[in-house]
Amino acid sequence: MQDKPYFCPNCRSNRVKFSIISSFNQRFMKDAVTGNVQEVDEPQQIQDSEPMIQCQVCSFTGNELRFIKQAEREPRTMTPTNPTYT
Repeated sequence: MQDKPYFCPNCRSNRVKFSIISSFNQRFMKDAVTGNVQEVDEPQQIQDSEPMIQCQVCSFTGNELRFIKQAEREPRTMTPTNPTYT
């Protein structure tokens, strides 16, 4: 996962709430007649070349680069605040 800002390309309102989606592989064996599970192996995480990201606002899911590129197209500008109290 890259340390760059995200911006949802779908709802175009979320810049902070995201989930990372990962995949697991778990092998098992079943009885051919009864269908009962006879043996289950431990789940193993599948290494993806690029993580899948999900927007927690609109549930849009896409590859990480799509969220990064959208943030680069529409960057969030820092506005200086100079409060004056009288």
